[in-house]
Amino acid sequence: MNTQKTQEDLTVNVKLKLAALWTSFMFLYSYVDYFHLYMPGMIEDILKGKAYVFDITQGFILMALVFASIPIIMIFLSVALPARINRPTNIILATVLIPYMLFNLAGVAWMHMVLGAVVEVILLGLIIRYAWKWPCIETEINSGIEQ
Repeated sequence: MNTQKTQEDLTVNVKLKLAALWTSFMFLYSYVDYFHLYMPGMIEDILKGKAYVFDITQGFILMALVFASIPIIMIFLSVALPARINRPTNIILATVLIPYMLFNLAGVAWMHMVLGAVVEVILLGLIIRYAWKWPCIETEINSGIEQ
C-alpha cells in the first residue's frame, strides 16, 4: 500500500496575519533607525541637538514616539479589535505611514535606508491588502417581523 504524506496547510486568521505584518514592520523600522546611528557624523549631530534638519526638542521626540507607537499598538489592536473596526483602522494607518516611511529617505539616503523603506512599504501594502480583502461572512438578519 502506497501512501503519500503532504504538509497540512492551515488557514491563518486575518487578525494574526495583520499582527505578524505589524510586528515585522516594527522590527524593520527599529533596525533601520538603529543602523542609521552607524552612519558617519550621526552621533555628532545628535549630540549637537540635530536630527537631519530638525532640532531635537521635546516636541520632536514626542512626535517620533507618536509615529513609533502606531505600529507598536497595532500589533495588539490587530488581534483585539472587532473586524468592523479593525479593517478600516489597518487600512487607514498603513496608508498614513507610507509617506512617512518614504520621507525618511529625504536628505542622505544610504542603501540600508532605501532597502528598509522598500520593505517597509511592501509590508504596509500587505497590511492594506489583507485588511481590504478581509473575508465577510453572510448572516441572515432577523427583521423582527413575525411570519
